[in-house]
Amino acid sequence: MVDVFSGRLLVSKDGRSVDPEEALQNKVVGLYFSAGWCSPCRDFTPVLCDFYTELLEETEPPAPFEVVFISSDHSAEEMVGYMRAMHGDWLALPFHDPYKHDLKKKYNITAIPKLVIVKQTGEVITDKGRKQIRDKGLSCFRNWLESADVFQNFSS
Repeated sequence: MVDVFSGRLLVSKDGRSVDPEEALQNKVVGLYFSAGWCSPCRDFTPVLCDFYTELLEETEPPAPFEVVFISSDHSAEEMVGYMRAMHGDWLALPFHDPYKHDLKKKYNITAIPKLVIVKQTGEVITDKGRKQIRDKGLSCFRNWLESADVFQNFSS
């Protein structure tokens, strides 16, 4: 994941700058392409929140999983409002970072919401994260983890 966000900063829900190298190391990462104006996004975001919360707060040790939000909102204010109102305590690419266009191209994002699950290298595990969470719930994480080559002592 370091390769994907190399030389960039991410932001937390409360606006702090976060070093992606530290925050994403040895984790399965969900790249969440979404926007507050998009009703299917607003429908799925609470589902992703519950999934994230269960993996990180209700398992011991916390699962090696992180979400990075890539916004398709119309303004930085819309993005921040959407994050505060609906998002879990995950990370985001800053609104004004033009890199979001490269990510959309790299992961072939043609519609939102889209949850792309990637390995540390940025290689895609699945681009159907949303469907898998809806269909399988927490059990899909085990499959992602097996595909991710992440050092882990996580058990569910």
